[in-house]
Amino acid sequence: MRHAFALIAIAAAAAPVIAAPIQHVRRNNVVVDLVNLDKRPLPGFDNHVSWDYAYSEAKKLLPLLSQENKSDIVTGVGWTNGFCVGNIREMPQIGFQGLCLQDGPVGMRFADLATTFSTPINLAATFDKALMFKQGLFKGKEQRGKGVQVTLGPGMNFLRAPEGGRSWESYGADPFLQSWAARLEILGIQSNGVIATAKHFILNDQEHNRQTGSDSQVGRRALYEVYLRPFIASVDAGVGAVMCSYNKVNGTLACHNPALYEILKGELGFKGFVMTDWWGGRDGIKTALAGVDMMMAGDSDLGSGFSLWGQNLTALVKNGSVPVERVDDMVTRVLATWIRMGQDDGTYPKVNFNSWNTSFQSSVNVQGRHKDHVRAVGAASSVLVKNTGSLPLSNATYKTIAVIGEDAFGPANGLNKCPDKGCVDGTVAQGWGSGTTVFPYIVAPVDGISDKAKPQNITILSTKDNAVAPSVAAKADIAIVFGFANSGEGYITIDGNEGDRNDLSLWHNGDALVKSVADVQKTIVVIHSPGPVLAPWVDHPNITAIIYAGMPGQETGNAIADVLFGDVNPSGRLPYTVGVQRSDYAVNVKYTELNLTYDEGILIDYRWFEAQNKTPAFAFGHGLSYTKFDYSKLNVEAPNADRKAYKVSVNVTNSGKVDGHEVVQLYLALPTWTCQSQGCAKELRDFERVHIKAGETATVSLHLYKEDLAFYDVVTSGWVVPKGDFVVSVGASSADIRQTETITL
Repeated sequence: MRHAFALIAIAAAAAPVIAAPIQHVRRNNVVVDLVNLDKRPLPGFDNHVSWDYAYSEAKKLLPLLSQENKSDIVTGVGWTNGFCVGNIREMPQIGFQGLCLQDGPVGMRFADLATTFSTPINLAATFDKALMFKQGLFKGKEQRGKGVQVTLGPGMNFLRAPEGGRSWESYGADPFLQSWAARLEILGIQSNGVIATAKHFILNDQEHNRQTGSDSQVGRRALYEVYLRPFIASVDAGVGAVMCSYNKVNGTLACHNPALYEILKGELGFKGFVMTDWWGGRDGIKTALAGVDMMMAGDSDLGSGFSLWGQNLTALVKNGSVPVERVDDMVTRVLATWIRMGQDDGTYPKVNFNSWNTSFQSSVNVQGRHKDHVRAVGAASSVLVKNTGSLPLSNATYKTIAVIGEDAFGPANGLNKCPDKGCVDGTVAQGWGSGTTVFPYIVAPVDGISDKAKPQNITILSTKDNAVAPSVAAKADIAIVFGFANSGEGYITIDGNEGDRNDLSLWHNGDALVKSVADVQKTIVVIHSPGPVLAPWVDHPNITAIIYAGMPGQETGNAIADVLFGDVNPSGRLPYTVGVQRSDYAVNVKYTELNLTYDEGILIDYRWFEAQNKTPAFAFGHGLSYTKFDYSKLNVEAPNADRKAYKVSVNVTNSGKVDGHEVVQLYLALPTWTCQSQGCAKELRDFERVHIKAGETATVSLHLYKEDLAFYDVVTSGWVVPKGDFVVSVGASSADIRQTETITL
């Protein structure tokens, strides 16, 4: 697949500047070529009619619609005025049954008898492309079964500041990892005929002030190379919808910013429709003229009953403020997406749940055996960052195990007591906010561990009381301490954390709990969190193992027990960097300031650590196994007539005694003259999770396409493949490189 990228520059307070195409430029005496980027081919999961056909059919319906009808198709009916969180009216004269729009990233908000999947940050930690597609496939199947036509996900905001509140709803800190996960989840979701939504467009990377004037100020290189990457991948995957964000981008609200939609619809060729985040359109005319196609929730504020669009949009057309062609384009995009997804064939299930009235629920059970997938992802995303030999657990070594910490237990006050998970009650398996689901059940860690221990005649002692934890631990042969941190959307505040976390510490005196237990007993630490948590106790001599387990969903207890007892050999990898101290990171959440300056440019997360020569506690991509893998015979083959990519192959040998998965990671360092002033860093480009039996060797192939070799040149406002030396690195993490080779262009 190829993209023809127009050359657009974004100025903070000016209209976009269109640069004339240039074939060659000379910079620093090095010739570079502007390219139409050769893209990675997509897996063959797109089974829909073409966009051209869908547009052709949609345009045939326009004459059957009045201007009032058209306004209704692009305006939600208002909060709580339909079964779903977003609703579009039906138009029987064209066979359009309306649209149900529903959150979200881990399943379906407010729906009964549906699965709470592992969170996207966990999915990223698997580094497993097959699991990424399957998660989308299963989520889409459930959403279709409940009558949801537009799912409000996946999210692809960045873990830029490590405390970022909604980091658990997205795929971590790296643009290529984000891109792979977004692309594959979208393909999976849409294979069911459900419209996926790429959100939030764009630079919505913290919760504080995002609805009250925060302004993400970013340079063009960082915008294109980092923050647009997953949206580019989403468009490649044929995503049907994009949601604009609340924040400003370079001085203009994202939902009012025409420069952004010239990029999205013009350069990237996005064919679907753009919706506002709920009440994210603040001006009816500006939102329409910017390029937004749907106003959600429809009313101008929560339950106001007044709409900036609806019949006000009809009035704006009639008085000439909004061209009729703009509204026709909005309607065409909505209907074309509906047609392309096959929702026009009359077989799509009707909505069978009510977001606002649980007594209406129709008991349509869509869960199937998806709990098996949740358990598999939970185990595959558990990241073992330290192990001095205490894991895996067995009765040959441990007769009594102490399980300690409130995070080890289920909710004490009812499974779904707190709306949108807006409280701390039991183990943390998802964050809080609009992206949450109603748990059908949850397996607590203490229960999963007990189920594994009982057949082995291992005694389990447990407590959630920090005060008695040391005495309980002292009675066992080893202790497992469950610590946690949590975060979510900014309209809920928990323990003083207004969406974004206040710091990177364990909550509820978790660090003191870990130390007090480790002072008396060998200790394994399991952390449930939405992102990085600092580990000031990492070098305590009694702390023998540490697992970052993310937010694993409803099967959390079974998943962690599978890893602890060795039924699953851990293979999770950190989708972010864990620093030694908070000051190691480039970016802080701006809790009071409105101007968010992206001064670090493209040096996000591990790139910053490398460029600044900072040694992390645990590197991006790091994760241990119960076996050992050796790398050899790196080979880089140049593209040829049959293959547009560089083929990078390496032999990986399982030199340990148990079978396991290795995550082979490919990093690329561009010629040094392309570096930012803050320094140079290699960047993830590809990865593969491969299963290798003990004693066997696998040849693992990864690829570098032209898009992987290019950078965004702000001088020429375009993508270029630079001339010079590229360092190809293959290894087990960003800091554990096993083989390197240099290619010269």
